[in-house]
Amino acid sequence: MKNKKKLGLTTLIFIALIAGAITGIIINYCIPSNKIVDDFIVSGLFYVVGQGFIRLMRMLVVPLVFCSIVCGSMAVGDTKKLGSVGLKTMLFYLCTTALAVVVALCIANVINPGIGLDMSAIKITSKVTESTQATSVTETLLNIIPTNIFESLANGTMLQIILFALILGVILANMSDRVDIVKNFFSQFNDIMMEMTMVVMKLAPIGVFCLISKTFAEIGFDVFIPLLKYMFCVLLALGVQCFGVYMSMLKIFSGLNPIIFIKNFFPVMAFAFSTSTSNATIPMNIDTLAEKMGVSKKISSFTIPLGATINMDGTSIMQGVAVVFTAQAFGIHLSMMDYATVIGTATLASIGTAGVPSVGLITLTMVFNSVGLPVEGIALIMGIDRILDMTRTAVNITGDAVCTTVVASMNKAVDRDIYYGRK
Repeated sequence: MKNKKKLGLTTLIFIALIAGAITGIIINYCIPSNKIVDDFIVSGLFYVVGQGFIRLMRMLVVPLVFCSIVCGSMAVGDTKKLGSVGLKTMLFYLCTTALAVVVALCIANVINPGIGLDMSAIKITSKVTESTQATSVTETLLNIIPTNIFESLANGTMLQIILFALILGVILANMSDRVDIVKNFFSQFNDIMMEMTMVVMKLAPIGVFCLISKTFAEIGFDVFIPLLKYMFCVLLALGVQCFGVYMSMLKIFSGLNPIIFIKNFFPVMAFAFSTSTSNATIPMNIDTLAEKMGVSKKISSFTIPLGATINMDGTSIMQGVAVVFTAQAFGIHLSMMDYATVIGTATLASIGTAGVPSVGLITLTMVFNSVGLPVEGIALIMGIDRILDMTRTAVNITGDAVCTTVVASMNKAVDRDIYYGRK
């Protein structure tokens, strides 16, 4: 007897998305409104299970981001060994991430994916912070510094948590062997949170089915077109970032031919697309850069693992588009200061976004909370996000490779004969 191939999580979520949409449309158009369907199924079963899944996701945010950023900044603390290479790498990663969010926000505000989708029928249960009061730029900057980190952790004030975690990680790295126990604690607890994330994501098909069923049951088929617009926005922004921003930076800062880069690097992009995890591509990424592009492993062995931890431009693009989509769908106006907050939060959040599938949806709740958006908006995009997750992973690892190539070129650590196939 041949063993039946087990369906992967991606396939199960696709099935749940389709089944949920069909179920919701049937309830909306084919079943007359009655107490059993409305109160016990849609507002009862679907609501409780769907919200339960969202609560599980929100439960992970603070410990997951805190531990990931501490571990990531511990790696950054080791940049003393590489001197200017570390500084250039960090600047490149942070600048491209901020630029990625700007690209996403601009494209989303041109296409307006959430316009035409009325989410007023959906009950908002998440706490929406009041952002109507005017806050000066100086106060906004000062509010990033926590006065009580335990209060920040309890309240989920993410920018304050990120700042504290960054400082803690760098100090732990600088103290070296004296704090091995503490460093091991954070590393191991980070592994625990990764495992917990994967456990929660196994429940995603059930959560997606209930969330999408409830949404379509209350709104109907009108939600589908805006979802396609949202998907187009994300893919367009990813394409601009990958083939526009990255390749321009490669040409400007290294003088290397971008077309040859894409040709040599495409197998790694395909592998990242199929696995949806940046971490899994690290060995292949380093080997490809060395064997096909002549990049020194002394550089890539530092920048590639670091990039898999902190460089998540594709995820930041998704978060930027999701912010505009959700705000438009729920009729929430975002000011220029709100957009600036999104850029800052998404950029810093990328440091704490682990290189595993779908974890970007977890940190998306943090970006939403920073500007007072309801997390119910995540339910709409979760199903199709599995398609986008694969694409943005390919963009993420391409950014890591471009950064590595640029930094190596600046430090004369690229064999151009290998790059151009002359040897």
